[in-house]
Amino acid sequence: MLARQAAAGDVRATRRFLETIAPAVVRAVYAMLGTQHPDADDAVQLTLLAVVQALPAFRGECDPRHFAIRIAFRTAAATRRRYRSRFDRLEEVDVDNLEAPFDDPYARLRRQAVLDLVDALSEEQAETMVLRFAMGWKLREIATATNTPFNTVRSRLRLAKDALLRRIQENPALAEALDAPGED
Repeated sequence: MLARQAAAGDVRATRRFLETIAPAVVRAVYAMLGTQHPDADDAVQLTLLAVVQALPAFRGECDPRHFAIRIAFRTAAATRRRYRSRFDRLEEVDVDNLEAPFDDPYARLRRQAVLDLVDALSEEQAETMVLRFAMGWKLREIATATNTPFNTVRSRLRLAKDALLRRIQENPALAEALDAPGED
């Protein structure tokens, strides 16, 4: 197994292993942070380093990509918290320059609204939502990858949906942002 060889220190195996998991890690980080987040690429690199460091502890009970994606979600969540705390200390932030200059403003507004909603969920609920809807995983796959009972995964997904719906209903501006016109 490639992961075991990489854990043993085989440089070629480590390179092949990282090439194998990198696309899934990138998708997971971008799903949590958005493609335009200024620290997204750093989060991908930190995730890949963390995966290599964690390989000796990998027991092989799940697909190595699932192992890497769990690390990616934790890294992305920590990146979002650090990023937000940086800007909480600043008096003014030029939010318009945080995104690509030719990005559709409505798409940017919707993307930020969704990321803010997901960010307000517990880490477990956010991870479950992103794995299900951004990554397209089935509930059984999520249960296996997260080593969580199937019914717990279903419950987390239901609670996350309920929380998101409640927040959208309580905030007309948020509902308007999600309904904003734009290219889909």
